[in-house]
Amino acid sequence: MIKFLDLKAINDSFEPDLSLSIKRVLDSGWYLLGNEVNSFEHEFGTYIETKHCIGVANGLDALRLILKAYMVLGVMKEGDEIIVPANTFIASILAITDNRLVPVLVEPDINTYNLNPFLIEEKITERTKGVMLVHLYGQNAMHPEIDRLINKYNLKLIEDNAQAVGAFYTQDSKFKIQHSKRTGSLGHAAGHSFYPGKNLGCLGDGGAVTTNDDELAKVIRALANYGSNKKYVNDYQGLNSRLDEIQAAILRTKLPRLDADNQRRNDIAQYYLDNIKNPAIILPTQNSKLETWNLALENNLELGTWNLELGTRNPKLATRNPQLSHVWHLFVIRTQQRDKLHQYLTDAGIQTLIHYPIPPHKQLAYKEWNAINLPATEQINNEVLSLPMSPVMNDFEVEAVVSIINKF
Repeated sequence: MIKFLDLKAINDSFEPDLSLSIKRVLDSGWYLLGNEVNSFEHEFGTYIETKHCIGVANGLDALRLILKAYMVLGVMKEGDEIIVPANTFIASILAITDNRLVPVLVEPDINTYNLNPFLIEEKITERTKGVMLVHLYGQNAMHPEIDRLINKYNLKLIEDNAQAVGAFYTQDSKFKIQHSKRTGSLGHAAGHSFYPGKNLGCLGDGGAVTTNDDELAKVIRALANYGSNKKYVNDYQGLNSRLDEIQAAILRTKLPRLDADNQRRNDIAQYYLDNIKNPAIILPTQNSKLETWNLALENNLELGTWNLELGTRNPKLATRNPQLSHVWHLFVIRTQQRDKLHQYLTDAGIQTLIHYPIPPHKQLAYKEWNAINLPATEQINNEVLSLPMSPVMNDFEVEAVVSIINKF
């Protein structure tokens, strides 16, 4: 059996450090809002390259709190509109409606599955106050057109970075780099998820907000702690949404290896892209990405030195690309025979999943949208299938997946 994502093997690869980090918290006797959370917030903020990082209970709360804070600050009010991809996990939209804001669904680019930047402007009205940009499946979704619209209409750009931690957005002109920044630092604020299956995952729920806005960060930190900046003094009607010490300690153990893990994912994805040769399969499309080690040196990036015995014997699985525009949280293919392929791979001992079988506008939770026709979104949801993807997959497993798919 080739597992879709072997979480036990991933966590075992961090031992004994993972167990030692948990013991460190147990021995401290301090379980909330302590040194581990403070240290992780500093380390993750440094990694993303933002001034502020606020640990919260999960990725959905991260997005909820960003919008709630903007409403507290008077930037947004009930009934205001937020542009959001129609093709996304439902949490992106739940965060908007939870704050009694209005989601405005925009179709994706059928090739990247991300928000189509050239369909946004026609959806902007006097009530539009922000764009929620979802870096779906691990691919950077930022685009110069989005940047233009944010500035033209004075909108807030909120990133849903739940699936793309570690990815980069690079603007280039005639191959000369203008700037390269990590997702999570591109907009006014970003929400992150540390759900166990994410590229940076804890052993339960966890999340964070990153931002460079001092006032926004202060309000979010209070809102996440019952609306309080000082114990028993409540300035806002807040939530209880805090990252706990054990999860923070686990994330601190995993963070230094994240770039190396993402690189391994990229190597596997590249092998899939180069070697899946089946006319029934549509492979994912990448945005442009940086290609050389020199750029890493220029930006003083450290990828880490982690090495696992993965039996690398194929040069196509040993490439290097330090600044990835896609960190391959999911490797998503498309086929008109999706259900047949899913069963075929299951029978062959290969686990696959569908991300996602029902789009948000067809869910009962949003039954008022059920009659809406969003053809690109619906086509994606009817055709996508996610292949096994994990930094602890070995070459033999990767090659087996390719071989079996090519015989479909």
